[in-house]
Amino acid sequence: QVQLLESGGGLVQPGGSLRLSCAASGSIFGIGSMGWYRQAPGKQRELVARINAAGDTTYADAVKGRFIISRDNAKKTVYLQMNSLKPQDTAVYSCNADLYNNYGTSMNYWGQGTQVTLSS
Repeated sequence: QVQLLESGGGLVQPGGSLRLSCAASGSIFGIGSMGWYRQAPGKQRELVARINAAGDTTYADAVKGRFIISRDNAKKTVYLQMNSLKPQDTAVYSCNADLYNNYGTSMNYWGQGTQVTLSS
């Protein structure tokens, strides 16, 4: 069974840092674009950052210069390094990835989400 498993969320003070990880597991024969999204209470889910198979990255304006997305293809893992965190970064962060099966077909998967809470 293919799945994405996130880790690294938690409670942090404003100005602090957290590193999120998302590992893909199961029968995976290739990984395309991977990304992080977040959903704050009462708001719609929004893109935080994405990275394609070539390593090209896209960031939401709200996190540019503070967050860094990266991937380790050998480990089938995508990371989100979050620095200079602000209260408005509080949200459930979810991993998303395009994963290929042995037929060369990609499907889009979501992780279960990990909570990031900013509190002084």
